[in-house]
Amino acid sequence: MSGATVLFDFGGTLDSNGIPWLDRFYPLYLRQGLEVSREQFSRVYFDADDHLAARFRLDGLGLEETLRLHVRSVLKILAPDRLNSIERIVQPFLYDSRDSFRKARPILERLKKHHALGIVSNFYGNLESILETEGLRSYFTVISDSGKVGFLKPSPEIFLYAMNYIGAGPANTWMVGDSLSRDMKGAELIGLSHAWLRGNHDDETLPCCNQVKILNSLEELEICLESPALA
Repeated sequence: MSGATVLFDFGGTLDSNGIPWLDRFYPLYLRQGLEVSREQFSRVYFDADDHLAARFRLDGLGLEETLRLHVRSVLKILAPDRLNSIERIVQPFLYDSRDSFRKARPILERLKKHHALGIVSNFYGNLESILETEGLRSYFTVISDSGKVGFLKPSPEIFLYAMNYIGAGPANTWMVGDSLSRDMKGAELIGLSHAWLRGNHDDETLPCCNQVKILNSLEELEICLESPALA
């Protein structure tokens, strides 16, 4: 598969080992004494997520500042009297993200020697500045951020933006991500090879299709790409 294009999701993929932001955030809020069901938390979390770019000017902001605004938005609804908990939620999340970046860098460095790399992410429009401040931007030829491109995964357009920029076709492009409904479904819709970073899903979780490659860690991607059976 030498020369293939490899597209990555960001949140839940490069910043953790397949664990979505909501699943990482929820225990951190509970640790601060919030008595909130997962269902209630999910509603407030996704409201903050969906409207973050409309509520705040995010251009040029890095990951830490973005997380801080997200957490503030959630706490203002769930526990406005606990805004002093923002840093106790943000900092552990940020630490774990940066630890994942540290582990991902050597993998990306090796992959970049043989593959064109890109990111396709449902994000807030400031993903490029986050990658710059975290020392990851140089690994990627293109950043397809939904907040900039105007399409959300699994819509084909957000994938095609990255592929057209690189000049890649479906037959020689991989999508790597943690979400079955966004990353894997979107890749399947336009005929991309796809690798699912399964994270905390158990063995009984059904993948999207028979063609998906299941990864337990990002390190396994290199083996997947080098397999003669996939050439």
